Amino acid sequence: MGPPLRASAARAAAAAAAASATTSSARPRSPCGPAGPRGAEPRSAAGRMKDCEYQQISPGPPRRPPPRARRPGPAAPPGGPRAPPPAAAPRWSSSGSGSGSLGRRPRRKWEVFPGRNRFYCGGRLMLAGHGGVFALTLLLILTTTVLFFVFDCPFLARHLTLAIPIIAAILFFFVMSCLLQTSFTDPGILPRATVCEAAALEKQIDNTGSSTYRPPPRTREVMINGQVVKLKYCFTCKMFRPPRTSHCSVCDNCVERFDHHCPWVGNCVGKRNYRFFYAFILSLSFLTAFIFACVVTHLTLRSQGSNFLSTLKETPASVLELVICFFSIWSILGLSGFHTYLVASNLTTNEDIKGSWSNKRGGEASVNPYSHKSVITNCCAVLCGPLPPSLIDRRGFVQSDTVLPSPVRSDEPACGAKPDASMVGSHP
Repeated sequence: MGPPLRASAARAAAAAAAASATTSSARPRSPCGPAGPRGAEPRSAAGRMKDCEYQQISPGPPRRPPPRARRPGPAAPPGGPRAPPPAAAPRWSSSGSGSGSLGRRPRRKWEVFPGRNRFYCGGRLMLAGHGGVFALTLLLILTTTVLFFVFDCPFLARHLTLAIPIIAAILFFFVMSCLLQTSFTDPGILPRATVCEAAALEKQIDNTGSSTYRPPPRTREVMINGQVVKLKYCFTCKMFRPPRTSHCSVCDNCVERFDHHCPWVGNCVGKRNYRFFYAFILSLSFLTAFIFACVVTHLTLRSQGSNFLSTLKETPASVLELVICFFSIWSILGLSGFHTYLVASNLTTNEDIKGSWSNKRGGEASVNPYSHKSVITNCCAVLCGPLPPSLIDRRGFVQSDTVLPSPVRSDEPACGAKPDASMVGSHP
């Protein structure tokens, strides 16, 4: 090849190199990094975006935010580090029925008592569901006594003796004490049977029944001092009532040695408060008779030398006392005499009305098995002796973790009872 040809080839190669350099400098570079190696196939837009996302994520561990600046606390005492503040005591909320769980107030048993009684002072005092007649009794006693002390006692103390207001005050405080004890004392309520006890008793009753279609009898017989006494089954309390026990339809409770339900005292009269009831009506008889006699004496002394009608107009309070005492004394004296007979015979009002030990209903008369054959012994047995303890736990706490019994299947014993022989080995 000649020199001219070599020169033209060199110029062509130089021009091609210059054109290639110009093309590579004019090509746009990727925003996420340098382009691939020369000669590689150009990547698509989606691939370049993915490379951009990968490069924005730092390969190192994630950075934690800087800690917040703590407020400087009080300086430590010179004796050493400061003790931490005591933890706050757990608070009980007023809602809920749990006992011992945070956020719930433990409930006492008087709050869930099944009867129709009302409780006061945290369950320490109890009263029947209705208190209107009891309030009327308090109103009559307080009104009569206050009027007597205000309008009659000053005149009688000046003209007769100072012992009149003293005797009246002693009788009044004794009457009020006996009334409050009768009204707010547990009369002898028997606790109802639990679910397990009721189920066991029902099973026992069913086992004693005959093979006929007649239901098994709901009575039992016990021997007391040679007399057969029947024990009736209470369908409300799910138990056989002990002797002399009856279910009060007003309070909805079984009361031991039930006498009667007295609305005037607002409670049942039973084994635990009968002595207070008898002392109340007896002392009220003396107080009513004493006030009646003193008011008559007051009016008689005031009417000396003047007209009796004008004296009545001058002392209307004494006239009101006279009317209240006149219409009250007969019923109170009659009630006191009737209960004196019951105490001497060791009977209850319920037994006397039903004629349990007499022939009032045309039946054969039988001997009272509870009588001691002596008036003094009967009075001591009813009115004296230690007061039996209350059988209902009013101040106790309700157990919130008590598991309610599930329905008993026919092939499983109820409430932990021993399985029958037919049940043993019946399961694989």
